Amino acid sequence: MRSLLSASLGLMLALGPMAAEACTRLVYLGPDDNIITARSMDWKSDVATNLYVLPRGIERSGEAGPNSIKWTAKYGSVVATGYDVSTTDGVNEAGLSANLLWLVESEYPSFGKDSKPGLTIAAWAQYVLDNFATVDEAVRVLEKEPFTIVTDNVPGENRLTTLHLSMSDATGDSAIVEYVKGKQVIHHDRKYQVMTNSPIFEQQLALNAYWKQIGGTVMLPGTNRASDRFARASFYVNAIPKDEDPHRALASVFSVIRNVSVPYGLNTPEEPNISSTRWRTVFDHKRKLYFFESALTPNTFWVDLKAIDFSRETGKVKRLDLGENQDHTYSGDATKDFKEAKPFIFLGLH
Repeated sequence: MRSLLSASLGLMLALGPMAAEACTRLVYLGPDDNIITARSMDWKSDVATNLYVLPRGIERSGEAGPNSIKWTAKYGSVVATGYDVSTTDGVNEAGLSANLLWLVESEYPSFGKDSKPGLTIAAWAQYVLDNFATVDEAVRVLEKEPFTIVTDNVPGENRLTTLHLSMSDATGDSAIVEYVKGKQVIHHDRKYQVMTNSPIFEQQLALNAYWKQIGGTVMLPGTNRASDRFARASFYVNAIPKDEDPHRALASVFSVIRNVSVPYGLNTPEEPNISSTRWRTVFDHKRKLYFFESALTPNTFWVDLKAIDFSRETGKVKRLDLGENQDHTYSGDATKDFKEAKPFIFLGLH
C-alpha cells in the first residue's frame, strides 16, 4: 500500500500543473443492456460546436493530400463538431459512440508519400462512426493500422492538436486508442469505463488503483485535474444505482458527468490550462437517444436516432445551429429542429 501511494504521489508531483484542455468520458453499465456513455467538453474558449446529421453513403477522404485514405460511410451518424471542421464527439445508428479528448503526451507517426494513407485527426472519430457497428469490429481494423494520423495546429492557435480516442458500444464494450512515442496503443476491455486527459491511460489506471484502495466512501480527490476527475468518475459511475428504469439511470449518469465538470468561467491562475466545461453529451445506446447539454442554456435536449432518415437514397445532411458558445436554447426532442445543410469540410492538408 505504501509503495503504491509513494508511486502515485511521485507521479502526481512529476505531472506538476499540466492539466491541458480537460474533458471526461465515462460509460455506465446498467441492467438489461442499459448502456449509457457520457462526456464533457472542457475548453478555454468557444469551440464553435454544432450538431450534424450525416447519412450513409457519403464519400470521404482522409484530407491528407494525394496519399489520403478514402471510404464511403456505411453507417449514418449524429455528431458534435469542433469549429465545424472536425468531429469531436458522435454516435452512429448502430449504437457506437466515439469521443475525442485532449492528451498532450500524444505523439503521432511521421507522414510522407511512402507512409500508409493519411487520415486527418479531425476525421478520426468520423472514420470510426462511418465504418463500424461495434468496438470489437473497430479494434480489429485499427490494430492493422490502415492509416497514418495526420495532425495540425488547433484552429486559431499555435499549438499542435493532440488527442486520444475512446469508443463504446451497445454491449458496453470500450476501447481507448492513444499514440505514445509515435506508436498506436489500444486498451480494449469492457472495464475501461473512464477516460480523461493527462497522463497516458496506462498511468491513469495506476493512479486510480491507489484511490480504489482508499475507497470512494472514505475520500475522493476533489480538484479539476484529470487524474482526480478520473478517480471520481470511476467511483461514481459504479456507485450509482443500477436502476432498471432508463429515465432514472439517465439522471444518475447526468449527475456523474456534472460532478466531474469544471464550473463555467472558472479561472485558476496557478493552473492556467484548466478550462471550463462548455457542454456535455450523454448517449443512451439502447434507446438511441443522444442528449446535449450546454453550460449556457437552461435546458437539456436530445436527438432521436430512430426517427432520422439515414438512408443513402433519401437521407439528408442536416445541421442544428447551437449558436455562439452554444447559447441557443432547445428543449426536449430537437430532432425536427435540424435544418438541411451542406456537409462541413474536415480540416486537413488541402
